[in-house]
Amino acid sequence: MKKLALLLVLFSMLACSSAPITGRTQILIVPKYEVLEQSSLQYEEVKKESKILNNQDSIRVKKVGNKIAAAVESFLNSDPAYAGMADDYSWEFNLIESEDVNAWCMPGGKVAVYTGILKYAKDEDSLAVIMGHEIAHAVAEHGRERMSQELIKNYGAVTLSSVFSQNPTAATNLFSQAYGISSELVTLKYSRDHEKEADKLGVIFMAMAGYNPNTAVDFWEKMAADKETEPLEFFSTHPNSATRIQLIKEYIVSPEFSKYIR
Repeated sequence: MKKLALLLVLFSMLACSSAPITGRTQILIVPKYEVLEQSSLQYEEVKKESKILNNQDSIRVKKVGNKIAAAVESFLNSDPAYAGMADDYSWEFNLIESEDVNAWCMPGGKVAVYTGILKYAKDEDSLAVIMGHEIAHAVAEHGRERMSQELIKNYGAVTLSSVFSQNPTAATNLFSQAYGISSELVTLKYSRDHEKEADKLGVIFMAMAGYNPNTAVDFWEKMAADKETEPLEFFSTHPNSATRIQLIKEYIVSPEFSKYIR
């Protein structure tokens, strides 16, 4: 046990990284190429099993998504600390017909917005709140972090090489566990700390793209009001609504936020 614990500590030290902008320490022991490959495969499966729309709403989703993606890439390319990071993204934005109030972004920039959430996002600024938040999860590598946590929990770091090189099925299952993927629904199972971080990065990214960050407060207040009358899957791992809204209000008037807004 002592040997295993020591190996885990050493492995964690070697795999330490920092989340963009916030600088939060992360343990990322899952290879990035593996995450990107699994993401691409799973996204194609979702598209096969879903009704992808091609209408005015889908055009709006693609427009907002592409503007935020361009802003994110411009920011990453402008900072030597994030050199090469933008190369990891092959952005794709799709609108899926579903009553589920949900949206998500897989690693590599694979985004899906469900029609059920559009009742809260009737204009581009509101849609930018959703998409900025979900894109933030991908940029901060929350999915890779979740996979790393699941790997240590289920397999132990000492079996890392065998999981990926000798057991591809286990790698696929690990991805599914990290993202909560089933045949009916994709729900990103992030921690509350991840959600808070995505709130911060999300308002930065939407503002960088030219959208009004104050809309985030109105959007989450509207979502919270409906949460009182119907349980929303979208909120299952999110912070308390009142806390979230207050934190966003404070953040968008903070000196830290203003540093990233030109």
